[in-house]
Amino acid sequence: MTVSGYEVPHPYVRLARKQIEAYVMHKKLLSAEEALLLCADSAIWTPRRACFVSIKTTKGHLRGCIGTILPSRSTLAEELLANAVAAASRDPRFPPLTEEELPHIRVSVDILSLPELVRSESELDPKRYGVIVEKGNSRGVLLPNLEGVESTSEQLAIACAKAGIRTLEGTTLYRFIVERYLERGIPDESV
Repeated sequence: MTVSGYEVPHPYVRLARKQIEAYVMHKKLLSAEEALLLCADSAIWTPRRACFVSIKTTKGHLRGCIGTILPSRSTLAEELLANAVAAASRDPRFPPLTEEELPHIRVSVDILSLPELVRSESELDPKRYGVIVEKGNSRGVLLPNLEGVESTSEQLAIACAKAGIRTLEGTTLYRFIVERYLERGIPDESV
């Protein structure tokens, strides 16, 4: 949606950004009332859904990404708020986001389907499906449709590396689809 030449972010992205800003600037968690004002979409307040919140610099470099593959909170809104704080402050690959960085980031939100068991690598497609690789207590996750990931073998290698899994032998594979909402406000559905 465009208002006077300015693209209005999707409510999920707006909610994630406002939570990130409140946390980075004031160490504040948004109240349910504040969150409801930012996102009155009833779909976010009723279902339990897993989601990822990703933060990138305006130059396209990852700055934080945290999510859940299964819902852990009672509503998607609660899941999104918790993951927004974690992406800004607890991604172990990066230091916590600073107030000076806020104008130079872009936020995206991925809402995940429930994972489904995959019997063969031929059932995967890195542009359409995210992947979960499990072996013992190790689990690697990679979202779909990521820049630079062109093949199933690349997608699986990255997911395995994230989990410290050395070989696909003995692993269990799952796939999922996402609804992706970017800060510019246009959903990019990877379905």
